[in-house]
Amino acid sequence: MNYNSELKKLILPEYGRNIHNMVDHCVSISNKGERQRCAHAIINTMGNLFPHLRDISDFKHILWDHLAIMSDFRLDIDYPYEVIKKENLYSKPPRIRYNNSRFLYRHYGKIIEQMIEKANSLEKGEERDYLISLLANQMKKSYLVWNKESVEDSKIFSDLDELSGGQIRLSGENLKLTESREILARNNQNNNTNNTNTGNKKNHSRKNR
Repeated sequence: MNYNSELKKLILPEYGRNIHNMVDHCVSISNKGERQRCAHAIINTMGNLFPHLRDISDFKHILWDHLAIMSDFRLDIDYPYEVIKKENLYSKPPRIRYNNSRFLYRHYGKIIEQMIEKANSLEKGEERDYLISLLANQMKKSYLVWNKESVEDSKIFSDLDELSGGQIRLSGENLKLTESREILARNNQNNNTNNTNTGNKKNHSRKNR
C-alpha cells in the first residue's frame, strides 16, 4: 500500500491526485490533437469540482492557468487563453512602502489633516465655513476619545490654527462647539450599546449550541 506521503508531491493539492494523474497522462500523449481533446476534458472535470465558482469572472482562464501549472508547463497544446508564464509564477510582487508621514497630533489622525488641507483650498464662503465647523467638532470628538476628561474649545481652535498653517483661525465668538459632556455621554451610550449587542450575540450563540 502506498501512502500519500510516499507519492509525488501535488502541485495544486486542491485538485487532488486523480486530476494530477490525468494531467501527467495528457502530457504523455504523443498526438497533439488527442492531447488537445484530453486537455479540454480535464478542464471540464476541474470545473465540475468547483461549480460554485463558475460565476467568477475569468473562471475558465484560471482553470487553464492551473492546468499549465500542474503540467509544470510541459503541456504542448493550443491554449484558448494566454496562460501565466513559469517565470512570472514565482516572481515577487512589488514591495509596498509603508506610509512614514509624521503626524503632528496622532489623536486627530491623517484624515483630519487631509480635510484641513481641503478646507484651506476652498474659497471663503458658506461651504468652507460649514466644513470648518464639522472639522472642529470632529477634532473635539477625537480629542475626547484620547483624553476622556474634558477639553476647552480654545485648545481645539489652537490646534486647528496650527494644523492649517494659520489659515483657519477660530474663536468662541464665531463658533460654539458641542459641549464636552454631551460628546462623552454619547460615547458612553455607544459603548454601552456595543457591549449589550456583543453580550446578546454571545448568549444567542450559547443557546444555539
